[in-house]
Amino acid sequence: MKIERSIGALFLFAALAQSCKDDVETTETPVNNEVKIENFSKEPAFVYGMPGFENLNITTLISSSDVLSQSPNFVFAGQPDGMGIMKDPNSNGYLMITNHEITQSVSRVYLDKTFKPVKGEYILNGIGGMTRLCSATLATQKEHGFDAFLTAGESGEESMVHALNPLAPVSQASDKTRVKPALGKASMENAVPLPKDISGGKTYIMIGEDQSYSTSHQSAGQLLMYVSNTQGDLDNGKLYSLKRTNNNYTETDMVKGSQYDVEFVEISNAKNLTGAQINQKNMDLNAIRFSRVEDVDYRKGAGKGREIYFTATGESSDGVNPKPGLTMWGRVYKLVLNENNMLAGKLEVVAEGDSNPGNNLINPDNLCVTENYVYIQEDGDSYYSAANHDSYIWQLNIGTKQYKPWLNMKHNRNDAAWQTAYNQSGNLTKLGSWEFGAMIDISDIIGVPNTFAVNIHSHTWQKDAFKNADGAGVNTNKEGGQIVIIRNVQK
Repeated sequence: MKIERSIGALFLFAALAQSCKDDVETTETPVNNEVKIENFSKEPAFVYGMPGFENLNITTLISSSDVLSQSPNFVFAGQPDGMGIMKDPNSNGYLMITNHEITQSVSRVYLDKTFKPVKGEYILNGIGGMTRLCSATLATQKEHGFDAFLTAGESGEESMVHALNPLAPVSQASDKTRVKPALGKASMENAVPLPKDISGGKTYIMIGEDQSYSTSHQSAGQLLMYVSNTQGDLDNGKLYSLKRTNNNYTETDMVKGSQYDVEFVEISNAKNLTGAQINQKNMDLNAIRFSRVEDVDYRKGAGKGREIYFTATGESSDGVNPKPGLTMWGRVYKLVLNENNMLAGKLEVVAEGDSNPGNNLINPDNLCVTENYVYIQEDGDSYYSAANHDSYIWQLNIGTKQYKPWLNMKHNRNDAAWQTAYNQSGNLTKLGSWEFGAMIDISDIIGVPNTFAVNIHSHTWQKDAFKNADGAGVNTNKEGGQIVIIRNVQK
């Protein structure tokens, strides 16, 4: 069976949406009795449930220190961020495709039928990756109408989106040609295709620009959308940016509790423009200047994919004061596209940290949206002086718009043995020392209800053995990372 043949006929995904229940379920019997949800890593879980969520079942899937039986020299690199999990078409197991932000690489880990990691390799290394790779989306024929692992570059305004075949041979790891200029050039966080049941045979891809405001980059960050009239076409579509219909581009002129009319306007000839030229186009078009648009996700469930959520992580001029017109502590936005015109819609703020600095949201980054909830994952690297808690994942109830802390990092600052094991850099004393990567629903893929994977950037856990994990020789970072599996997650 040739690995390079079309993967459309090979993907064996179950539907990514299932009926939701508002109550945490603790007694469900796994549908797939071969899958074992247990601690496969030798490291303890780096997270724990917050008050009210004590019956989350948390186990470790993989950590950077683990040795996999079929590839003993493989190192699971640090900063695991965007990811996707699928059935392995060549076995009765699974494949896990993961971005490693700091090493600019993408790993492929093989899991057996029990969901135990047994082998690892890199399908994109730091040479082919070229830029830091943050969030990512595994597009599937079943959900989106085409197959690709879309991973966005985030190292300045000339970065691009890679479209990888998850089954690509490792011989292509250094290949730099798998980028898609038609999706634009920007410091991008994620490229998220909308589901095919609302796309009408077209391709819609939402892209977040994780860009701060500066005198050399006055357009700050945009919410972009790529549109092609052909499903799965990543080369011949048009690129648009989001603006208010009244031409007001100032982020903080929008407040929680109100809705705003917005539209996507075309960035003409984007495929052939530089990132700097695209930035100037955005200013000319009065595109909304968000403070670092990071992750984007859409509401799950039949016909609900036009309801889109995205973060503005926030930025400060000095760690104490905001920049004029921009959120400092961060926001989560809800965008609902018109059913008959997906280039227009309503925008509102559904969560924000500026009204209660340091106690509410602190720099929201990644998002995971289910049918009834938005899971908001904080980015712990701000070190704002008024920050009063570590990086949380918050659970936002879509119906009530109320949100509360759901998951926290296990820093164990008063545990000497923990500090020796996981604080080689000495920075673990700071609040928000670690941050979250992707959170994805894997329930229907593995046949175990209400089950999610969560990635962790354990920045202070550093060992020489973690250096050059992808073998490209272009990065000396020695951070470790971890992926945990969480059961009993409300959907």
